[in-house]
Amino acid sequence: MTPLKSTKETAADLGLAKHTLDKWRVQGRGPRYVVLGRRVAYRPEDIEAFITAGIRRSTSETPGGA
Repeated sequence: MTPLKSTKETAADLGLAKHTLDKWRVQGRGPRYVVLGRRVAYRPEDIEAFITAGIRRSTSETPGGA
């Protein structure tokens, strides 16, 4: 099983404040996450997918490379 990361660890990995990641979760942005009881956790592969989805070649490029 892949070890899960906390919101604090994920925010640090992404160079964000924990508050930003909390806010993005409410807005439906940011990486996918898992809810275990009252705990929110992130799978490393979902963090990587989120980063990969944000790759752009220019500022005029739209998400998905279209």
